[in-house]
Formats: sequence, structure tokens, C-alpha cells
Amino acid sequence: MQSTIVIINLFGAVALLLFGLAQVKDGVTRAFGSRLRTGLATGTQSGLRSFVSGFIATIALQSSTATALTVASFVERDLIRARMAQIVLLGANVGTAVTAWIVATGIEWLSPLLILAGVILGRGGSTVRKGGGAALVGVGLMLLSLYLLSAATEPMRDSPALAAFIRLLDGAWPVALVLTAGLAVASSSSLAVVVLVLSIASTGTLSTSLIIVLILGANLGGAIPPVLATLSGPASARRITTGNLVVRAVGCLIALPLVGYAADTLEMLQLNRDALPVDVHLAYNAALALLAWPFSKLLSDAMKKWLPSEEDSDTGPQFLDPEALSTPVVALANATREVLAVGDLIERMLIRVENAFQNNDLAPLSEIESLERRVDRIQQEVKVYLSKLGRDGSDGDNGRRSIAIIDYVINLEHVGDIIEKGLCEEVRKKVSHNLKFSEDGYRELKGLFDLTTDNLRTAQTVFVTGDLKLALHLMEIKVSVRKAEKLSAGRHLERLRDGRVESLQTSSLHLDILRDLKRINSHLVSVAHPILDDSGLLRESRLRRDKTSA
Repeated sequence: MQSTIVIINLFGAVALLLFGLAQVKDGVTRAFGSRLRTGLATGTQSGLRSFVSGFIATIALQSSTATALTVASFVERDLIRARMAQIVLLGANVGTAVTAWIVATGIEWLSPLLILAGVILGRGGSTVRKGGGAALVGVGLMLLSLYLLSAATEPMRDSPALAAFIRLLDGAWPVALVLTAGLAVASSSSLAVVVLVLSIASTGTLSTSLIIVLILGANLGGAIPPVLATLSGPASARRITTGNLVVRAVGCLIALPLVGYAADTLEMLQLNRDALPVDVHLAYNAALALLAWPFSKLLSDAMKKWLPSEEDSDTGPQFLDPEALSTPVVALANATREVLAVGDLIERMLIRVENAFQNNDLAPLSEIESLERRVDRIQQEVKVYLSKLGRDGSDGDNGRRSIAIIDYVINLEHVGDIIEKGLCEEVRKKVSHNLKFSEDGYRELKGLFDLTTDNLRTAQTVFVTGDLKLALHLMEIKVSVRKAEKLSAGRHLERLRDGRVESLQTSSLHLDILRDLKRINSHLVSVAHPILDDSGLLRESRLRRDKTSA
């Protein structure tokens, strides 16, 4: 009976730890999710910044799995280069280890205070305050679970069964490694398993060498859930998560034969045994990051060979069900989904062009032509599909929605043409002739590239929701784009007058890119016109009437 109570208390404490971790992740995502994602996407221009971005994101989210999946999705959309993504995950691994180290510093007494503060903060009206409150409650519950784990493992000190099991594991390191790896996979958290090992180690029943092996297993198992989550995803995403698993597996293979030597060294150092599991976890991940960092490019290249991209044979529409034409509402919903997919293709094209522009690399442009063909084909299929709607689909609200869908997909197709025939050619000139913009000119163009991508995402949201406030915001952005284009052109001419060599060499290229980005934004903003027109907020002419002629 006593052993049953101990097991229930132990599992309950672990469950509370996992719940606290989930609360922290959900709270931080709610409060700062967009900022974290933006930071991850933009903070990867160099290896050091990539490492720090992964480290900070994992400290905030309390989950290297969440960081890995986010980074994999960014690589899929070409927001992060594959090599930088691997370094981000090295930082995430160290972030998890630091989190475990902080949690184990004996600050369980803060648990009630953090839970109280989180509840009070969560009563605020803003999303940031509610998310921050939930995160604080999660941290408090994690600390409380440590206290409960310590209490649950206390009776184990004199348990003959546990002592026999520990002796069995001590003589079979591969079994011990597989055990904690399996627990990490089952809980989707290496942190939870490290904390569990920490609690059992406090009973004094684990040898130093077994602690090291158990931590190696937890670290290895923590890399498996992201791989499982991306199995059905594209090759570009699977390469990142699989690469992280390869790094951890190779690290285990190298470290396992050295466990005995490492244990002897740690015993000579006479470190605090109560904190030894988190110390080992942190030291191992820091050493692994230092060793694997120089091989990040080699790893990303190897992943491309091992996991080649699948040929996408289905380049046509996926949601245009002919049987739904008899029900206009369903048919319009199908067409909307298809056009959203076209918008995603346009975003991929924009991001690839910007990557080529930033990195002086023509490789990202290789797919532009095939993406543009897909855009052309799908927009033609959408127009044909909607033209087959019956009378019920061409009158009233359904008719207006059908026209709005066709207008938007036509504008997206025009954007695709501008990217392929305009921006691509201009970036090719820049790269092929090794042209370099002035620092100010480059910054202005990059800012307009980023603004255009953000505007596309806003246009997609307006297209789906029909939100009036967001449509008005999109129209205001159009004015901002026009002013930014005019201001950049003016500054460029000033640089020409000053005789700056870079500006002289890239003059026509700078103005052409500005013009094309402005045209793209004009097409994107058109999605707001039907919404504003229905609300009576759209004027037919921008011309001011002459007061004297009134």
C-alpha cells in the first residue's frame, strides 16, 4: 500500500510539472508569441545571433520542442536558412539546460508568491497581462511540483526494490539511456525527466556514472517529439528536426564511452550531488553546442542529401470540389481556401526574392518560375469554377463575394507576374554584376520588402474575415508605402547628387525595385476595396473638388 501511495505521489508531481510547463508555454505565447516569432525569424543573420535567439526563445517558452517546431516552420517558408536553424536549436538545447538549472536552485519557497502574483496579473484586461499571469502561475506550479517530487521520493531512500532496480541500471547503461529517452518522448519534455532524475538523485541512490547516463538519455529523447511532429511535413522542415536528433545522437555515442572518466572527474571536483543532474545536463549541452557549431553547414548539406525534396506533382487546385457547386456557400468557401493557398505561394515567392536580395545568392530564385506557373493555373481554375455557380451564387451577397474572390486572385496573379518578371530580374542583375547598394539604400529597400510581406499577410486576413477596421488599416498602410517609396526615391537622388559611387552604380535598379514593390502593395490593398465600398467609405476619385466650382 505504501509503495502505491509513493508511485501516485510521484506521478502526480510529474503531471503537475508538465502542466506547469504547458501553462508557461501557453501564457508566454499568448503574451509575447508574435514578438518571439518575429525575433526568431529576424534574429538569425549570424551564427551568434541565431544561438542567442534559440536560447532566449526556449527560456521563455520552457520548451525546446516548441522552439524546434517554430524554427522548422520558418525554414519551410524560407524565413530562416537551414544552417542558422541548426544553430538556433543548439541554443535551444542550452536554454532547456539552463531552465532546469534555474529551477533546481532551491527557490521552491517562491511558488505561492508567484502563483498569487500570476492570478492577480491574469485579472488584467489586456492579452499581455493575461498571458503573463498564466506564465507566472505556470512557473509557480513548476516550483511546487519540485517540492512535491522531493517529498514523493523521500520514502525511496530505504526502498529495497528501488535499490535493486538502480543496481540493475548501473550495470546496463544502454538500458538506462533508453529508459529516460522513452520517458522524455512520452512526456514530450526532456526538462521533466531531468527534474525527475534530480529528485531521485537527491535520495543518494544513484551513482555519478548512472546520473550521467540518465541525463544523456533524457537529452536524446527530447529531440524525438519534434521529429515525430514533422513526419508528415515537407522535407525542409524534417531536415531541421532530424538534424537536431542526429546531433544529440552523435553526442550520446561520443559521450557514452567516456562516462566512466567523466564520473571520476566529477567525483574529484566534489560538486554538490543534489544538483549534479542539472550541472551535468548544462555542461553536456554547452559542450555539444561548441562541438557541433562548426559543423552546422556540413550537417544542413547532409540533411539535404538524406532528405531530398519531394517532387510536387499536384500543382493544381486542391479545394475546388465540383459537387459543391450546387451549394453556393460551400463552393465560395472552397474558392476562398484555394485563393488563400495562392496567397501562400505569393508569400513564398516574395521571401525567396528577398533572401536572394539579402544574401547575394541566386539559388532561392530557382523555384520562382514554377511557383508562378502554379499561381497562374490556380487563379484560372478559380475563375472557371466560380463562373459555373448557379443563379443562387451570382446574386446578392453570394454574387458580391464571388466577385471579391475573383478580383483578389487576379490581383495575386498580377503580383506573381511582377515578382517573376520584375523583382527577380532586378535581383539577378544585382547578384550577377556584383552590385552593392549604399548602406542607406539597402536599408530602405529591405524595409520596404519586409513591409510588403507583412501587408500580404494582412491582406490574407482581410480577405478571410472581411474586418472593416483591418481593411481601413490596410488602406492607411498603402499611404505609408507611397510615402516610403517617394521618400526613398528622393533620398536616392540626393545620394546621386552627392556623387556616392554605390548609388551611381545601382540607380536604375534601386528605382525599379521601389516601383515594383509599390505596385505589389497597390494590388494587395485592393482586397480592402469591396469591404470599404459596402460600408460607403470608398470614394470613386481621389481628386479634390474645386471649392470655387461648387
